[in-house]
Amino acid sequence: MASPFRSFSSLFSSTLIMVLGSGLLTTYLALSLSRDGVEQLWIGGMMSAYYFGLVVGSKVGHKLIARVGHIRTFVASAGIVTASALCHALTDVLSIWLILRLIVGTGMMCMYMVLESWLNEQADSSQRGSVFAGYMIVSYMGMVAGQTVLSFFPELGLQPLLLIGICYALCIVPIALTRRIHPQPMHPAPLKILPFWRKVPQSLTTILIAGGISGSFYGLAPAFAASNGMGTAEVASFMSATILAGLLAQWPMGKLSDRIPRSRLLRFNSALLGILVLAIALLPLKGIALLVATFCFGILAFTLYPLATALANQNIEQPERVALSATILLTFGIGATLGPLVASFIMQMLGNAMLYGYMAICCLILFLRLTQVNYNQKMAKRLLAQQQPSDYQLASGDLVSSPLAAALDPRVDEQLVKEQMLDEPAASNSSQHTAEADPQCDTQTEHVAADNLATNSTTGATIEATTTPLAASDSADVEPVEIQPMAATPDPAAEEQHRKDTTAAPGTANQAAAQDSQSLLERAAAQRKGPTTE
Repeated sequence: MASPFRSFSSLFSSTLIMVLGSGLLTTYLALSLSRDGVEQLWIGGMMSAYYFGLVVGSKVGHKLIARVGHIRTFVASAGIVTASALCHALTDVLSIWLILRLIVGTGMMCMYMVLESWLNEQADSSQRGSVFAGYMIVSYMGMVAGQTVLSFFPELGLQPLLLIGICYALCIVPIALTRRIHPQPMHPAPLKILPFWRKVPQSLTTILIAGGISGSFYGLAPAFAASNGMGTAEVASFMSATILAGLLAQWPMGKLSDRIPRSRLLRFNSALLGILVLAIALLPLKGIALLVATFCFGILAFTLYPLATALANQNIEQPERVALSATILLTFGIGATLGPLVASFIMQMLGNAMLYGYMAICCLILFLRLTQVNYNQKMAKRLLAQQQPSDYQLASGDLVSSPLAAALDPRVDEQLVKEQMLDEPAASNSSQHTAEADPQCDTQTEHVAADNLATNSTTGATIEATTTPLAASDSADVEPVEIQPMAATPDPAAEEQHRKDTTAAPGTANQAAAQDSQSLLERAAAQRKGPTTE
């Protein structure tokens, strides 16, 4: 099977050249505006306009591809982006630059959609992971190359703009000459913002803040570096080191997230990033120390987005992941649009170093939010576990209850108890049949019932003096005996013995119940034989 880089060489080549021009344009505009003394709010506004254009392009691109196809969409978008980039050389009006950045963002998103949909459809199932990894590597290499190329133009004249126009023009060539089959147009993914915010709040919160940090870095970090006395080449090295760190950290962080819970890793990452950016904002770092700090920043900042995306997909079912992907991209775009505006305002009020102060505030908010959501989820799971019925039943190590205790068990449905354990109609019919069979036994039956009531009050055992079986205690196995009607007056001696038994100090409840049951059986047998004499 051919290598993904060889199979998709035309698409990867277009991506590399296109991203090289985009990265070069972003840093060039930031340095040019900073050199001319433009307020930071305008610099941030340029980056916000670009990301807002990306959000708009995600809606325009689907319709354009469905109407004219992939190649025509890519060619048209590249032509518009090329013209917009070169127009920066024709005017210095900042409001027009804002419009140009918006147009560039919209066109870039259409080009991204063409490339990604093409890769998505043409990639074999067994190569999808490799193809996507190759696409991301090529994108990072293009961004690093764009920063490196800028170091050859320290004066920031028109040459970088001409080179940017050349890149956007050349990226059309591999696509136009490809022999690959044109993919079918794809429908726009549905957006489910509120449902996903409820299901994966940690992930979307992280993506929103990661967008704000990433957008403010790309748009305003060159101005920060220039304010620290760096030249064009040093600013290019500063940006390249950060982006390269983000690329190198992807694979190790992915392996680490497979072993450590991603929610915990996000909290740890945000805490470390907050400490780091606070140190960059407060300490006078220069030279190698600043490069090392920004390299560590790239490792932590550029892994927030993939970690949050992996956590979101981990908690969402497969049929909903297409809608989740669209929601993630929109959330990141919103954060990247608002972040540069807020950061540039803080920088204008408090100084250029407050770019990283703004990032420290973002990391603090992210850490607190992640901690709160994680705590709420743990408490909800604990409460749910407490509400679920337990299978453990309190009992001693001895048989101290009867099978009828199931009627009191809270785990047993009350309706089942009524259906399976109550037999009142049968009991009443049996009693009525006995009374009709021998009407002369009423007096004897009432007398025995009185004895049973007295026994119950002292020992707690239940003995029915009717035609129902005699209930035995837990500690004694007594065969059920049916009580027959008595033919004579109860024996006075037996009654005297019974009174002595009831007034004496009882032993255990089970022994007393057994003795009373045996005494009652003996009296019943004696009465069937007739009165006895002492």
